[in-house]
Parts: sequence; C-alpha cells; structure tokens
Amino acid sequence: MSKSPEKSPTFEDALKELETIVSQMESSQLPLDQSLAAYQRGTELLQFCQKALAEIEQQVRILNDNNLQPYRDE
Repeated sequence: MSKSPEKSPTFEDALKELETIVSQMESSQLPLDQSLAAYQRGTELLQFCQKALAEIEQQVRILNDNNLQPYRDE
C-alpha cells in the first residue's frame, strides 16, 4: 500500500487498488493495525475517485451546455 509522491494515480489505478484493499479487508486476512492502515488508504482512494468523477461530470455538463447533440443512428 505505498503511495507514489511524485505523481497521482490514474482513476483506473486508484480504483484497482481500492478493489484490492476491499477484497483484503473482506477476507479478514489482515491484522488489526494493517486493517486500519488499509481503511485509511481506501478512504484516500475513494475520495480521489469521487473527485475525479465529479470533475468528469462537470466536463460533461459543460459539453452538454455547449449544445452537444446526442448521437442518433438513423
């Protein structure tokens, strides 16, 4: 569960790490101190993913406000 200080993870990398943490915690294979650290890291990753999704939603809203037309297969 190491963080790379030089760059932020991609959304996909963060989601994959979060899924791994959830799987480890659900399997109850972690000692208590590692469970706490995993929970803290999971919370960080969840916040990162939520922020990334909110930014993408905002970009989609902007595109829609600029009269982006839906695709029509005719």
